[in-house]
Amino acid sequence: MPLTPSDAEPQTVDTAGAVTVKILETPSLGDRSYVVHDGEVALVVDPQRDIDRVLALAEQAGVRITHVFETHIHNDYVTGGLALSEATGAAYHVNAEDAVAFERVPTRDGDEIVVSPLMTVRAIATPGHTYTHLSYSLVSEGEPVGVFTGGSLLFGATGRPDLLGRDHTHALVHHQYASARRLAELPEQTRVLPTHGFGSFCSAGSTSEDATASTIGQERRQNPALTQDEERWVADTLAGLEAFPAYYAHMGPANSSGPSAPDLSAPEPADKDVLARRIADGEWVVDLRNRTAFADGHVLGTLNFGIDGQFSTYLGWLIPWGTPLTLLGESPEQVAEAQRELVRIGIDRLEGAATGTPEEWTDGPLGRFESADFGDLAQVRHHRHVAVLDVRRAAEHAESHIEGSTNIPIHELLNRVQDLPEGEIWVHCASGYRSSIAASVIAASGALVVAIDDDFEKAGSAGLPVVGPD
Repeated sequence: MPLTPSDAEPQTVDTAGAVTVKILETPSLGDRSYVVHDGEVALVVDPQRDIDRVLALAEQAGVRITHVFETHIHNDYVTGGLALSEATGAAYHVNAEDAVAFERVPTRDGDEIVVSPLMTVRAIATPGHTYTHLSYSLVSEGEPVGVFTGGSLLFGATGRPDLLGRDHTHALVHHQYASARRLAELPEQTRVLPTHGFGSFCSAGSTSEDATASTIGQERRQNPALTQDEERWVADTLAGLEAFPAYYAHMGPANSSGPSAPDLSAPEPADKDVLARRIADGEWVVDLRNRTAFADGHVLGTLNFGIDGQFSTYLGWLIPWGTPLTLLGESPEQVAEAQRELVRIGIDRLEGAATGTPEEWTDGPLGRFESADFGDLAQVRHHRHVAVLDVRRAAEHAESHIEGSTNIPIHELLNRVQDLPEGEIWVHCASGYRSSIAASVIAASGALVVAIDDDFEKAGSAGLPVVGPD
């Protein structure tokens, strides 16, 4: 099965040492995994579910994977750690305090694991994202060259402390502050190598959007957890916590039970009659094409989650867990890409798939709706009343919004269709991806909708009254 385009080329971290650190990006989830080798043996940190990426990288480098490390029981994806260790015979390191249903090497604060003469890993207890979170300092030739921080110290931020529930948030946020400061004791040139923080909802606060690398020294100077006093940082962190994807509730249990390797074989083909029946039965039939193509013509009752955006994050957030799912794509490769994204969050079973064009998926009339920009909205409002629906998160709306707009965050929309404004609805988000999802939901409900495919930053200059904060 092909890799996603953004997954294809691993990056290399410059450690100025004798070891090579390769980054495997998963942009749709905002996460990174790491493969580290000395030319002969390799260790892997926080592998994603689709371990074929890791195996291919190791084969290309001509190295043998001997150790796999988990920083924590993940909340935003299903791990490939156990499956990778079983496939390679590698030692699987998981915190000794984690209640898991599989055999692992129980690892504790202060443990030193000699991977090879050039690679030693030191476990550092860094609770905060979870109670049992571990970071791993990579030591080569006697010096720490990097630290795998998982969901602890991120680029300009930390992992969020509220994923275990409100009853634990207060304790975890204080743990997180202390853990960031413990990591800051490492030498300043030590590379910071987090798992989260690249668009992941596991981060608390704003990560440095343009940062692709950092060091302990840089974080000491820029990270609020290291520049603010504890009281202020805790208050700011708690105030900034927003909703996180609903599918997170299923990830911890899946990871604790020991997930197997995914089945990435092609789903069963679905013809027109099958698609019509599934839509009529209330199953989810998801169109993977980009938002422009979907607006120009789609099968009535289908939903648009373009594979060109944060597909798995938003589909996983909105779909009622366990709902039968069928995919529509322009090509088998597009369907395969989506399937790879879905197994990463534990959606293993697809009812089927169809490829081609909407005309090949139905004998009925196609659905269509208009796409527009904020300039079009400004012009239209001079001539007639239209409802403006903002599907950004509540905090985004509070910061600035179009005067008179209605805010229904995208993740609430399916349960609040009855709250939609009456009449013609112009829906927007920050850039167009979420508005297309929302437009497909609204269109499927039978309402008249226009999807704004534009950057919200342009709304004011287009002549629309932008106000905020509330």
